[in-house]
Amino acid sequence: MFDWKKPTVQMLGRWQPWHEGHRELFKRAHAITGQVCIQIRDVGGVMGTDAGAGRTDTVQTDNPFNLETVKQNITGDLFMHGFIEDEDYVIMLVPNIVDISYGRGVGYSFTEHDLGERLHNVSATKIRAEMRERGELAPVDDLSVDHVAELGGATD
Repeated sequence: MFDWKKPTVQMLGRWQPWHEGHRELFKRAHAITGQVCIQIRDVGGVMGTDAGAGRTDTVQTDNPFNLETVKQNITGDLFMHGFIEDEDYVIMLVPNIVDISYGRGVGYSFTEHDLGERLHNVSATKIRAEMRERGELAPVDDLSVDHVAELGGATD
């Protein structure tokens, strides 16, 4: 069982959608402590605004997947690779976090993993574009509130 007192690695993201680069990062995070807390930023359906609130160099306006879809993508993929929810990891919905602030000596670190050129080139933006080419997602400029709801995005 997941041990809430045990040291745990945190992964925070939009996961729009979860892909093999995310999985590899998860595997590395899991290797550090044996358990991971995957946090999903609540940005499903946010269109036409910057979900990152201008805090990064990337404008995040394309978030077609809702929490349930994102969670299913993560749990299904990790299950296929031998990881079990509530044992190896937990998933948590969090607000649209755009900054992580810390002081000195906070008791945790930040680790950037070099996943290699191939995985660094995997892009959820490119994946969404390919899904649109296949007709699996509506074009961004044609998304109505009703259509976003059909695709699993938030409508509020």
